[in-house]
Order: sequence, then structure tokens, then C-alpha cells
Amino acid sequence: MNWNEVLRLPTTLLAILTGVVLLLALVQWLAARQHLRNRRHFAATGHAVLLVVFLLVTALLGGMAMSLRGYRFLSEEEPVVQIDSHILSPQRWALTLTWPDGDTRNLMLDGDDFQVDAIVLKWKLPAMLAGLPPLYRLDRISGRYDDASQETTAPRTVIDFSQAGAGDLLDLKKQIPHWFPEVDTLFGSGAFLPLVDGGHYSVSLMRTGALVARPDEGTAQRMGRPLGG
Repeated sequence: MNWNEVLRLPTTLLAILTGVVLLLALVQWLAARQHLRNRRHFAATGHAVLLVVFLLVTALLGGMAMSLRGYRFLSEEEPVVQIDSHILSPQRWALTLTWPDGDTRNLMLDGDDFQVDAIVLKWKLPAMLAGLPPLYRLDRISGRYDDASQETTAPRTVIDFSQAGAGDLLDLKKQIPHWFPEVDTLFGSGAFLPLVDGGHYSVSLMRTGALVARPDEGTAQRMGRPLGG
């Protein structure tokens, strides 16, 4: 079930109802003004009460619509990188990385798994509910061994994606934090998955700032087979 589609329906309905109730509030305001001009104070008071009621209902419906819109955004994900793997020898892999803009990069990796790390800048809740996505910078990809003891003895591969001397908003937040009052936190997020021959993986960033890695269906089926199977 696509929850984004499910949530989109009541959000649209609530937005329409908000507009209708706001129009009714405007009608009550105009009627109250007219009765005041005609010195019909009792009738003006009745329309003023209805105006307040309609404004409260408008605020309630608008708040509900914004909340549902925010939850839909929080469930959406932004593509970060696609990874294709091919085995060269046991625990030695050739990877092809493809970014959303079409750029690619080929690299070699040692280990049983790949791990992708990113630096994420997450906004405070009001900005998130307004639809402002988290910012991220892909930091590195590294090899990871299933046997923890191999981490200290086997060859290690770490590919750094950051550019020396490059400045961006993430660096600026660390240097001048009070300039960015809507920034909630700056943190690292990572995800890893086992490598298989002919594997294809998608790495994406959730609106919460969490990095998520997923294999395609064929890759997921091969994960339980012997290495290179």
C-alpha cells in the first residue's frame, strides 16, 4: 500500500474544506459589518459569533491538513546513489556508483559488505512540516567485514567523497551555528548491506534524515546464497 497516496486524499479534502469554511467566515464578517452600519447590534453579534466559530474551524482544518502533509513528506525518500556490484575474488569487489544526475564512478572495495555514510543537516519540526527536506552530503563508502576480527587485520577500503577545501551549508552550520536557528541538528547517517555478485542496491535519504539501503528483488534473493552464487 502506498501511504503517500492514501494520505494525499484527506489532505486535499481538508484543504478544500478549509477554503470553504474560510469563505463562510468572510461572508459572516461582511454581514456583521452591514448590520453594524444599520445599527442592528443583536444581528451583528450573531454574525460575529459565527465568524469566530468559522475561523476556529478554519484553523483546525488547516492545521490537520498541514500535519497530514508533513507526515506524507516525512515518509518520502530522496535518491542518493545506485550501487552495482561484481565479485573479482573472495572479499574483493568492483562497484559502479550512479548518482541521480547520471554521473557514475567505478571503484574497488574489500570486505563482505558495503557501507555508505553521509553528513545530514536536519531542520526543526515547523520547517519539516512545511516540506523543507533535510540536506545531506555523501561522505564516504567503505568495505565492511562480517567477522569483526577481520576489521583489524584484513585490507580496509575507504573512499572519501568530500572535496578538500570545499565549503557548504553543512560546514557553515558547524562554524557559525547561531546563524541557522531553524537547523535542528547536524549528524552522520550510515547504511550497509551484504555484497553479492551482480547485485543492485538503492540508497536513499528519508525526510527524518535516516540513510536507507535496499537491494532489488534479485539481489535480495541472492543474499542468502554462498559468496558468488
